[in-house]
Amino acid sequence: MVPQALAADAVPGVRVKVRFAGQLVDGWLLERAERSDHPRLAYLEKLVSPVPVLAPEVARLARAVADRYAGSLADVLRLAVPPRHARVEKETTAPATPPQEPSASQEPDVVQEPGVVQEPSAAGEPSGWQDYPAGPALLRALAEDRAPKAVWSALPGEDWAARYAELVAATVAAGRGALVVVADGRDLDRLDAALTATLGPGRHVCLSAALGPARRYRAFLAARRADAPVVIGTRAAMFAPVARLGLVAIWDDGDDLHAEPRAPYPHARDVLLTRAQLENAAALVGGFARTAEAQLLVETGWAREVVADRAVLRARTPAVTPTGDDPQLARDPAAATARLPSLAWTAAREALRAELPVLVQVPRRGYLPSVACAECRAPARCPHCAGPLALPSAGGAPACRWCARVAAAYACPHCGGRRLRASVVGARRTAEELGRAFPGVPVRTSGREEVLAEVPGGAGLVIATPGAEPVANGGYGAVLLLDTWALLTRADLRAGEEALRRWTAAAALARPAAAGGRVVVVADGALAPVQALLRWDAPWFAARELAERRELGFPPAVRMASVTGVPDAVADLLAQARLPDGAELLGPVPADGERERMLVRVPRARAAALAEALHVAAGVRSARKAADPVRVQIDPLALF
Repeated sequence: MVPQALAADAVPGVRVKVRFAGQLVDGWLLERAERSDHPRLAYLEKLVSPVPVLAPEVARLARAVADRYAGSLADVLRLAVPPRHARVEKETTAPATPPQEPSASQEPDVVQEPGVVQEPSAAGEPSGWQDYPAGPALLRALAEDRAPKAVWSALPGEDWAARYAELVAATVAAGRGALVVVADGRDLDRLDAALTATLGPGRHVCLSAALGPARRYRAFLAARRADAPVVIGTRAAMFAPVARLGLVAIWDDGDDLHAEPRAPYPHARDVLLTRAQLENAAALVGGFARTAEAQLLVETGWAREVVADRAVLRARTPAVTPTGDDPQLARDPAAATARLPSLAWTAAREALRAELPVLVQVPRRGYLPSVACAECRAPARCPHCAGPLALPSAGGAPACRWCARVAAAYACPHCGGRRLRASVVGARRTAEELGRAFPGVPVRTSGREEVLAEVPGGAGLVIATPGAEPVANGGYGAVLLLDTWALLTRADLRAGEEALRRWTAAAALARPAAAGGRVVVVADGALAPVQALLRWDAPWFAARELAERRELGFPPAVRMASVTGVPDAVADLLAQARLPDGAELLGPVPADGERERMLVRVPRARAAALAEALHVAAGVRSARKAADPVRVQIDPLALF
């Protein structure tokens, strides 16, 4: 029951307080009705705020996501709507309050004089989508307020942010809104600049958890008020309210940053595709590589692929050479074991002589992240916790990567040796070695401690970990992909897919072969991910990967749930669950600590039944106040 004093402000979407089991708890007002069949109703206790922050379409989306991931609506709404910030709410609802900061990029809710938005084809300038046979048709469909679904494989060197901005401009010109999700802040800054150049200032809102509570809530309120027709952001923006949504897009959907680490663990790609279905909006999944999930969209006919002709691809691709094939081994027998074979050395030297930058991708950060006994080659372990030892610098003492204790007097327990050798070489040690090899050449590192966005186009060495590669002005003359075994030998279902994604992201920064661009991958050329890189054919690899998973019964060909907890709790939940017919139980396998993991596999046609069964079973355990929690994940990124 709504008290008369609250009737005017108690509208759908507001935060409320209700009395439940004797306690005052938070809630959402979803709907008002004239009457109820329930014999006794409690009164609404309090309105937390009169601002209807939960849009009706977001509430519907949250319900669909909760059903998809065997979660609760409350958990999804916790992800969808940021925590209330009363001061910001008061500022933004006061009519005469001036903006606190003038920068549109820092305070995206400040609406300036809107720029003139033109459909790209009407601007008189050729669009970059003309390099793709299906690209112009995609632009036209958006400009005509249709809802195409597409999977885009970007060309090397492509200004993906500018292409997304063109699609967004076409959508806005048709009177619809757009939502674009990227993986990290660096990609967000790039897309922010591209949209400002295309749409004009104040025409889009940036949403990111990195903004902080006040700025994030201010940006969210701007999106909720439809101050701008476009919302862009990281994973936090996947539930953002957008008026008359006409386009949802995600860049690099294979990045694990798109997976939400909080219950019910939704993936941004799946949330956006669900929004496209619910709101009849266009959808775009783009990247230099392609995931098996994106390939499934193409093979089922749900989406159309947007790829370049082979002639255009050959003109834009750098020359890619592996070091482990037979011709190279004949010229350099040590190439199979050398960390920097002569081919990679020569490519770097020639690029530097041509006054071009060189990018070196190293999978591991740090100096020597893993060391071993120099005498017997046994891995060096911490004498206190048995964690792996690492060397932080050339003159530093070995320290444990788990407990951080220094093992200055380390002695090998197997042979008594005190000398250590490198098992794995990190980015900082690589930078040190290459700096000595090419004296006088500037050496820059980009990684966890400091991520560079751009580097100048002159001669220089850039050592970067995957995902931290900066853009070089004019492109890199050479890109060296070292220690590829670290990516290829991961005990992960997606190891090959992830390796190709990281390689293509780095190789895409190289100049075309005609302009002297070279990519050297220190790996055997017969491996499937290396073959895909050589031909720049991510769709081929994705189709191959999907076919293998379909044969073996792994996602996305099937729906799989991971149930993790202490053994008794896992057994209890599965005993309560009425699993659909044909469900297979795999496991248990050890998880972390004393916990174990069970996998439940069903055909995709029974995915909804599996999610409902696990959700109901978890609810039964919650009602019983079961002591040991159980983590339920649908199609987790890591199965093992």
